[in-house]
Amino acid sequence: MKKNIEGKNINLRDVTEEDAEFILSLRTSEKKSKFLHKTQYDLGKQVEYIKHYKTLDNEWYFIIEDKKHASLGTVRIYDIVDDSFCWGSWLLIDGLSPVIALESALLIYEYAFYNLKFSNVHFDVRKGNVKVQRFHESFGAQRVGETDLDILYRYTKSDYEKIKDKFFKMVK
Repeated sequence: MKKNIEGKNINLRDVTEEDAEFILSLRTSEKKSKFLHKTQYDLGKQVEYIKHYKTLDNEWYFIIEDKKHASLGTVRIYDIVDDSFCWGSWLLIDGLSPVIALESALLIYEYAFYNLKFSNVHFDVRKGNVKVQRFHESFGAQRVGETDLDILYRYTKSDYEKIKDKFFKMVK
């Protein structure tokens, strides 16, 4: 069974088939998909992807929602390697307070480190996505390499524990 996570301003709830259209609206937005793997607007394929996801025990796919249950975005935990996870598919609707992005990241780290018991994070950010690179580096993520397309990062639970109180104080 998948998990729902409650925060101060937002919740992360497990994705459902009914979220397929919302997910596609984010993933096929020209602006938002600039740094993503390309997705075709195919509702049937998206529903099938969610059905398949529901059979997995090593991925977690969330809808970020406000306290009134309005969908604000998506985020996933995936690519499990030993005690390390990757997180991404992090997309938010336009016009949100930066606090929502911050809190969604904090909730992902809290869940992955303390509930799922991971010790490390590995992820990549497209080279042109400077805003997201800065965000992760403000958390203390370390650049460990690059590919033609991406900057590769590593981050540890102990790194997170050094900064989490400071960032939680920003979530009002």
